[in-house]
Amino acid sequence: MTEFLVRRFVKDYNQVKRAKVRTAYGVLASGVGICCNLLLFLAKLFLGLFLNSISVISDAVNNLSDAASSIISLVGVKMAERPADKDHPFGHGRMEYVAALIVSFLVIEVGWTFMKTSFGKVRNPEELGFHAVSLVILALSIGVKLWLGLFNKRLGKRIGSKVMEATAADSLGDVLVTSATLVSVALYGLFQINIDGYIGMAVSVAVILAGIGIARDTLKPLIGEAIDPSLYRKIKEFVESYRGILGTHDLLVHSYGPSTNMASIHAEVDAHGRMEEIHEVIDRIEREAKEQLGVLLVIHMDPVEHEDPDWEERKQAVLEILDELDGRITLHDFRVVRGRERIRLFFDIVVPYEMKDEEAEAVKRELEERLKLCDSQTECVITVDKSYVGGE
Repeated sequence: MTEFLVRRFVKDYNQVKRAKVRTAYGVLASGVGICCNLLLFLAKLFLGLFLNSISVISDAVNNLSDAASSIISLVGVKMAERPADKDHPFGHGRMEYVAALIVSFLVIEVGWTFMKTSFGKVRNPEELGFHAVSLVILALSIGVKLWLGLFNKRLGKRIGSKVMEATAADSLGDVLVTSATLVSVALYGLFQINIDGYIGMAVSVAVILAGIGIARDTLKPLIGEAIDPSLYRKIKEFVESYRGILGTHDLLVHSYGPSTNMASIHAEVDAHGRMEEIHEVIDRIEREAKEQLGVLLVIHMDPVEHEDPDWEERKQAVLEILDELDGRITLHDFRVVRGRERIRLFFDIVVPYEMKDEEAEAVKRELEERLKLCDSQTECVITVDKSYVGGE
């Protein structure tokens, strides 16, 4: 069913890096979500009023809020499609995140409202109705929500949309909510046990938690999150695949929406190479990164003396000491500058992000002292960096 809808409504559905294709996916997901949730709302509202059940009505309004969320997401996706302009040179892609944040507040408000109503039902229980058809309707609702969750999850992963993935998580959470509601109705029908108010409160808590989860996932890219390791490897391997690039480091990525990334990276090149040739390679990498990766890439060149045997020997000595001190620390930008009386080593070390500043300084001092013991003429100029890659 998912593939049928994608092939039917998304033109060039395989070109997921293109903004218009991503928008088409967003419109499809929002449209399907609106239709499904409105049908579920009407069915459950009628059922809740018929049974006088606050848990069923809460579940119905939860579906209505999901439909409203899909409408807001649709507006956000369409606004995010707007091209760059004078005031927004990187486009409007972050509007998708803003829309999701609005959705999260709406979901939390709905949950809180029905939390209060359900608490009243706990204090003053009311007589419920029952009909076997109600169990069938709720069971069908569970099936629809399960499919809708998997549908959004697949599309979200395909185009890298946090909004769709959050919607998927919300839908799968609704499966549990409606299951609890079904249990409540079944217990009353079979054993005359009325836990409607308690289930209503549980449903409300689940709705509030879903809203908080959406807000948390949406705020990450708005505030600025660590680089995804897979994106880091993709850009690094792409740049290093070009002839003349000896290595890379200091990759920074700034997201201006799911399909708009700007990045900067340092590329190590031969210090004795021809500047015109190196510059031509750098220009080509930046141009092709935009075409093939969809990333606006800015490259800084770092010349290295990779053919100097003394350079290699001294660098290896530093690496061995670092490995003894902490195997997680890496090294880059290694340069050897020889003076009349001393030799100066310039390099950067990258420490784990969780390492405290005082611990990093202690590593730096220990490294300097041990290199000094190896060669009294050696003087170090060390810069301490931290990694911006997530999951490390």
